[in-house]
Amino acid sequence: MRRIELPNPAHLVLMLAVLYLVQPRLLAQTQSGSDAPTNDTGKSWTATTEQQNTTATSNPTRTKETHTETKGRTVDKQAVERLGSDGRYEPYLDTEKESVRVDVTTVRTTERSFGRSPDGQKMLMQVTEEETRTLPGGEERVVRTTSNPDVNGRLQVVRREIQNAKQISSAVRETKTTVFSPDVNGGLVPAKQVQERETRSNDHTIEFRKSTLLPDANGNWELNEVREGVTKEENSKDRIKEERILRPDIEGKLAVSEQTISKESASAPGENRQTVETYLTDLPGTSPDGSLRLNQRVTTVVRKGSDGGQVTEERVEQRNPAAPGDNLRVTQKTIDIARPGTGGTTNEQRTIQSLDSNGNLGVVWVDTGKADHTPAVQVDTKPPAKPQ
Repeated sequence: MRRIELPNPAHLVLMLAVLYLVQPRLLAQTQSGSDAPTNDTGKSWTATTEQQNTTATSNPTRTKETHTETKGRTVDKQAVERLGSDGRYEPYLDTEKESVRVDVTTVRTTERSFGRSPDGQKMLMQVTEEETRTLPGGEERVVRTTSNPDVNGRLQVVRREIQNAKQISSAVRETKTTVFSPDVNGGLVPAKQVQERETRSNDHTIEFRKSTLLPDANGNWELNEVREGVTKEENSKDRIKEERILRPDIEGKLAVSEQTISKESASAPGENRQTVETYLTDLPGTSPDGSLRLNQRVTTVVRKGSDGGQVTEERVEQRNPAAPGDNLRVTQKTIDIARPGTGGTTNEQRTIQSLDSNGNLGVVWVDTGKADHTPAVQVDTKPPAKPQ
């Protein structure tokens, strides 16, 4: 069996994020034993996930997650192991996230990511510290700092975000985020600013606008992108979202470059359908003329069976850059199947199909697993609502 070598630190952090977001939740969960505080029964759990690619194109992995709560302190740990050359699982990637409520208005969260050195030693890769504070008047302030170790192991700040969100009125909320990056002298300077405004109306309509600004050569903020649109809930089951993206053209003026239209509805009993269409003014393989043309459509259908199972199918259709005048073609299909098994378990399978060199859909990935799901405890880190 071939052993996969440890990637560099940047790849480790990226891979850990991919595993956390993409990996199917094939959990075999058991209530934690002696680690669970006696006064917090039911608030600690352990979950183990085994991922086996049946096409044998990647190394099998196993993920263990633990969650504990006690006296305003929440700790989540995730350990990813891979199958070694000796047929045994070995440590690979780890994350530790701790949230502590300082007082009724402040929550501090620290997340650490670890990899493994060539000799198997645990190695710190990244630290993210976040403080969320509720200020008078309903304003919320979040400060998030990301640090990486240098060659000597000393932590160096590589990114800082300061976000201020305020409820202007019962219908309007504004958020301003400033991102800081290191300069040549090692200090932090503003690198990006994001301004958001969301307005709600009584007819279940939300209008939004998000502006991204970057500093110019003189350090002045210059508008780089605007995302604006509206979200409508036509009834309790249907939802439509339209978004336009504006970017500077060759003359420096904002012009529409992209548009997305998302539709979500309950098309039949036990079935939910979502369609996201993306339109571009600059289609690959064509000369831009300023008009929006359909470039991609992603359709997701979720069907629930009478036996408690669920089938999720996602189909991606894209335009062929070599023949931009042709209709959209299916380029990828993902099918997730979850069916109840014996003893309260769930059997799950994910199949991914993609276009091959001949233009035909072929299976490129299959994951199978069995899960025994135990509900995880959700922790509300926001302060309690004030009495009316």
